[in-house]
Amino acid sequence: MTIPGTMDVSGAGLYGTPLVEIGHTQGLAWTHTTAYDQHASLYQLKLVPGDPTAYTVDGKTEQMNRQTVPVTVLGADGKPSTITQTLYTSRYGPIISYGWTGTTAYAALDANADNLRSMNEWLAMDQSQNLDQLRAAQTTYQGMPWTHTIATETDGKTYFADSSVVPHLTDDQLKQCTMPSPHDLPTVLDGSTTACAWGSDPDSIEPGLYGPSHWPTLSRTDYVANSNNGPYLTNPAAPITGLPGVYNTDTQLAQRPQLGLTMIAQRIGGTDGLGAPGFTLPTLQAAMLGNRNYSAELGRTDVVAMCQAHPALTATDGTSVDVRAACETLAAWNARDDADSEGAPLWTAFYQDLARTAGRYESWATVPYDPAQPLTTPRGVNGSSASVQKALADAVESFTAKKLPLDTTVGAMQKWAGVPLPGCTNLEGCFDIVQADAGSGASGAVYPTSADDGADGSSFIAATELTPQGPRTRTLLTYGESVNQSSPHYSDQTALFSKKQWVTERFTEAEIKADPTLQTTTLRG
Repeated sequence: MTIPGTMDVSGAGLYGTPLVEIGHTQGLAWTHTTAYDQHASLYQLKLVPGDPTAYTVDGKTEQMNRQTVPVTVLGADGKPSTITQTLYTSRYGPIISYGWTGTTAYAALDANADNLRSMNEWLAMDQSQNLDQLRAAQTTYQGMPWTHTIATETDGKTYFADSSVVPHLTDDQLKQCTMPSPHDLPTVLDGSTTACAWGSDPDSIEPGLYGPSHWPTLSRTDYVANSNNGPYLTNPAAPITGLPGVYNTDTQLAQRPQLGLTMIAQRIGGTDGLGAPGFTLPTLQAAMLGNRNYSAELGRTDVVAMCQAHPALTATDGTSVDVRAACETLAAWNARDDADSEGAPLWTAFYQDLARTAGRYESWATVPYDPAQPLTTPRGVNGSSASVQKALADAVESFTAKKLPLDTTVGAMQKWAGVPLPGCTNLEGCFDIVQADAGSGASGAVYPTSADDGADGSSFIAATELTPQGPRTRTLLTYGESVNQSSPHYSDQTALFSKKQWVTERFTEAEIKADPTLQTTTLRG
């Protein structure tokens, strides 16, 4: 998107929005990851006896507001008709139908319900050329809906912020106001007292929210990183602590963020096999699509030792299963999930079944979690565990029943538009996440937790190097530019993704004009 003298930005945006939300300008590059904070609150209302649409706050009665909404629906005869539905709201927001009884109702107060500031914020970010301007955009509009921001500028300085809109609830409020819920709802607050209402910060432009003075932020000259985890280990050298409980305060990392930080440390040290220390554009691309499987790096040796010591294992149904061939397959596997990696699907089936039946990793890891070793613990797989042995036997039994070779490749098991897909899920600790429809490949049904509606995971991928001569960027939209299955752009970039090939971005006027397929349309009037 270019407005001469005003804006020059390249990247990706969400359907329905007219702006670049992840991308770069001449001097700034940024991305977003999901912030799993509490961006909304559920309040339990104490209803007035005999009146299910009235509730009390501080002992005073308040009536719910009501609005009748007409909705056009298609009948069984194929003809449209109009029905009406009455919607109810409270001081805390809309009433949800779930759990509404004669004595209790629940209201959802969403910090993003009226948040249109995000469009202004992204517009200002699209015009930013450095981190100071990006920070100014975020503190001015305070409209980031539900994401972290990770950014860098031409001189190499980096910045992390969880500037997403978060309700101003103190830890004391959460302690005093959280109520037991019989309906399996998330955290529910007491709506019968104003003591449990959202507070506010003096520097928040929207009442009820934490302002910039409370945002988790980190500025570094080496790196910041996030893989949809909490802010705590944005950089292990400078943990972010002391956050209110409504933020994601988790300190233990899942295996994907563990791998992400490990990849950075190894690249800085030059110990990842990609050449001299430090990132270049090619090594950034190679690290992104290296398809390392961190669960295998931390536990495969133990599993191979287990099956070598026990060539026959008992499956859940009591069958004795010969696992010698499986053992050889796992031993020969390179612990990566490239499209042509042989044996990775067997590990996935084993690992997902183990997680499903035996629970959290800590219960069957040989080395428990150690806060002093946050990137490598918990690790190992306890081969003497009956659950571990049973999971491998079940995986082999499943492959045999499906008539799948034990060394089936990743690309044979998961596809999009017929194109073999690399990658695996967050559970196995892949940085490049891909989870395909259970029916997309040879027989994804051997994966107990496979997606059941298409593929998900990696989407827009960008590797950008900011140089004094301008940005150099390689991109991929892994699921294609078009939703039209007859379009040549439906899966053309998926094919590139499968082969670890990238699109070279044209950013400068000279690069754009040099495109042999350039088409220019001039609009007047």
